[in-house]
Amino acid sequence: MTDPGRPAQHPGEQVPTRPSGATAAAEPATPEQAVQATSASIKRMQRFTAANMVRSLLPLILICLVLVVFPTLRQNASDPVREVDPTSSERAAAELAGYPLQVPRGLPDAWRPTSVRTNAGSASTGDPVTLQIGWFTPEEEYASYVVSDDPRDPALDDVLAGATDAGTAEIDGETWQRRTTERGETALTRDDEGATLLVTGSAGDAELTTLAGSLEPYAP
Repeated sequence: MTDPGRPAQHPGEQVPTRPSGATAAAEPATPEQAVQATSASIKRMQRFTAANMVRSLLPLILICLVLVVFPTLRQNASDPVREVDPTSSERAAAELAGYPLQVPRGLPDAWRPTSVRTNAGSASTGDPVTLQIGWFTPEEEYASYVVSDDPRDPALDDVLAGATDAGTAEIDGETWQRRTTERGETALTRDDEGATLLVTGSAGDAELTTLAGSLEPYAP
């Protein structure tokens, strides 16, 4: 007997059936739901990107703070003097110089090295070598030591050109020529195995004598 509520089935006709386990197609999202989902995804991406950026930059920021802040903290605001270490320049000059290098040793801590220069880094074997070191002295003056086998080096020539003789000075068994520079400063000079040694600056005679008397053969 045929079910009156069911369409008639002709002979040989198959009625389509739903495959086992199939589910109904999901209903399309509304425009409001799509906007909310997109907005949530963007916020998650923004949080993820910002967090990664902060984490990647944090080590660099810390390094910069150490390099900038630490020297600032060490530097007394009332003390503008910035000290340098002449060790590497002394070593470079000693390795290349064609003369026995004399360098200051044993100066009191109040002698603060503030400048150093050498051409040893760009010189070749046999070239003249110059070493110049400057100090802020205990009397708050400037004293400079220069040693070079190039008499035309500006570190020597700028001081000695136009200087006038002012006698000699015996310092620790060595005879130094005293000169007065065009600036009115004292210059002490002597020759040592092919090199010219110069001590000069705005410092007084006592401090210049202390510097000249501190010279010793370079030893690593």
